Amino acid sequence: MNAEPIRHIDVKSVSPAGHALVIGEPDREDGAAVHDLIAACPPLDTNSLYANLLQCSHFAGTCAIARMDGEVCGWVSGYIPPEQPDTYFLWQVAVHERARGRKLPVRMIRDILSRPACADLSRLQTTITPDNEASWGLFRSVARWLDADMSDVPHFERQRHFKGRHATEHMVTIGPLAHPPPSA
Repeated sequence: MNAEPIRHIDVKSVSPAGHALVIGEPDREDGAAVHDLIAACPPLDTNSLYANLLQCSHFAGTCAIARMDGEVCGWVSGYIPPEQPDTYFLWQVAVHERARGRKLPVRMIRDILSRPACADLSRLQTTITPDNEASWGLFRSVARWLDADMSDVPHFERQRHFKGRHATEHMVTIGPLAHPPPSA
């Protein structure tokens, strides 16, 4: 019996221009659209299409996809590391230019943190390069929304880990988190 999986899909709002906006879990049919969205959002690093398919299937419970009028316009990928079951590691955020200005990243993060799989989290982590002002701004905003402290330390270093091919990534930690998270 091939029953459709139950998916968390929540109509969050109608955008200011009257466009229906839906945020929820992705499924494996979304992998190619996610891959295309990331490619349309430079300077984001693209992953392989296969990695995006795995995110949309194996990690669907800790990723969020946003659709405006049925078209994919936002993506947050992340997971709970097996060695850190109290931590949500946010991997990537992508928002198409047509959906910007609607606080979509925070809304997608809120959707993920409200899921049962995230009920026992005490912190949120990500890595950010020093020059990525958009990501620093987003995570400062998330820390304020969660009323939680934010810290950072160099984590993946330019020479040691990237052999000079990528800027140092700082591990950014927000926490401790309150449960349930406040509404955004």
